[in-house]
Amino acid sequence: MKQFFSTLRRAIRNRSLRWKIMTSLALALTLTTLALLATVYLDNYSMRTLGDSYISNAELTHFTQELTETQRAMETYINYHTFESIDNYYAGKIHIEEICDTMQNCPSVNELRQTEYLVHQLALSFIYYSNKSVSARRANNTEELKEYFKITLECYNTLMSKILELNNLRLQENAQTYEKNHQYISFTRSLSIIFFVVFSFTIFILLYLIVSSLMAPLAEISRVAERVSNRDFDIPLFNNKTTDEIGNICNAFDGMIISIREYIDTIWEKAQTESELREKEIEMQSLYTDAQLRALQNQINPHFLFNTLNTGAQLAMMENADKTCYFIEQVADFFRYNIQRQDSVATINEELGIIDNFVYIMKVRFGNRLVFTKDIPNMDFPQQIPVMTLQPIVENCIKHSLENPTGIVNLKVEKDEKFITITVSDNGSGMPEETKAGVFKAVEEGITRLPAELVNAVNKKKEPGQTEKRNGTGLISVFLRLKIHFHRDDIFDITQNDDNIGTKFIIRIPINV
Repeated sequence: MKQFFSTLRRAIRNRSLRWKIMTSLALALTLTTLALLATVYLDNYSMRTLGDSYISNAELTHFTQELTETQRAMETYINYHTFESIDNYYAGKIHIEEICDTMQNCPSVNELRQTEYLVHQLALSFIYYSNKSVSARRANNTEELKEYFKITLECYNTLMSKILELNNLRLQENAQTYEKNHQYISFTRSLSIIFFVVFSFTIFILLYLIVSSLMAPLAEISRVAERVSNRDFDIPLFNNKTTDEIGNICNAFDGMIISIREYIDTIWEKAQTESELREKEIEMQSLYTDAQLRALQNQINPHFLFNTLNTGAQLAMMENADKTCYFIEQVADFFRYNIQRQDSVATINEELGIIDNFVYIMKVRFGNRLVFTKDIPNMDFPQQIPVMTLQPIVENCIKHSLENPTGIVNLKVEKDEKFITITVSDNGSGMPEETKAGVFKAVEEGITRLPAELVNAVNKKKEPGQTEKRNGTGLISVFLRLKIHFHRDDIFDITQNDDNIGTKFIIRIPINV
């Protein structure tokens, strides 16, 4: 045994300095990695085991929420016959069926499994009779609707009580599991601490011994290293012919000095190359700006398309001919302008004309709830702006104004010596300062939506019944296209109305562009 260790010690001593350093680092990293992996694994396993104790109760709570939302959606559809409620109902039904597929689907002698089987069967019965109720409501069959709706409610109430019973049984089972897992966690944490302490102490001792043995030879080249650190690269080369540790380090220093000298010689060549690349970058930036402008002009609001066609269908059911024909013509003109137009710009007159189409469609949809006024001078406005600039702003104002019983939107055009000022205002609740700042920041950075945290904050403040998520894409795209088209930042602004109610959007179009 002594001879073995003596041979091993001699073999290590004859190795190169680089091999010793790399071996010691590899050994230290290996031990550190093992200690870290062992600690992380034990801790994660403990946390995962403890967290799994009550996951079945959390799943059951989620199932209860899905049932409640589906039941509420079904009742809303039966009472009000709305599209949103029927969509919510079918979505909830799909979720319930997916959850049911994971439950016990056959009888069992185990009380918990048998209760879960009963919940599974009752959930399927609830889906069956709720479908019958929805079908009866669509067919306007009052007698069947009353019968199936009553059975559905009975199934729902019985299902809720069985879910509560199942939840209690799972709580009892999980409480026992939790106690066992808690004891196991205490043991694994103690074990992980022991692992970490032992590995850390071993690594410290090992590195201390290795570093102490390697530092002595390095004193011989400290003078040269100091001159190199002072950027003195005119030092003579070592030209050391030995192959031991010091020889390898000297050869490394020689190679480093030569590489630095060669690197300095190539800097001038790279400077010329970078100058040529900078010119190409400017050209590519111009092409990118043009492509960005075209990409932004292709954004269409699919929600508006859906709502418009839906309104047209409802109007066709209510009326017989003329108004519906005129409404469809206005819709066709609007989307023809929106989709088929290939130009990147349009005149202000064309944009004002398409606003008339859009407002007519909105007034058909919302009736007397929407009041739209115009204050436009009787003159020609041939100045060009990006296509679909005004419509997204008017649409935004209509959305926010209709948060009130009566929405009021005003479009005003003024002309002076330098600018044509277009103002669109509403009587909504106004735009928060953080949202306004987020819009201007997005335009400045060239992105087309608000930050995620600001979008979430805006959507949390939505009124009940509002399902469309607001992310500022349309409004930001308008401002960004104006900025790219006119190459200036003072084209647009967002303020409050003079009476501090609602929001006012201002666009200043230079007359001499």
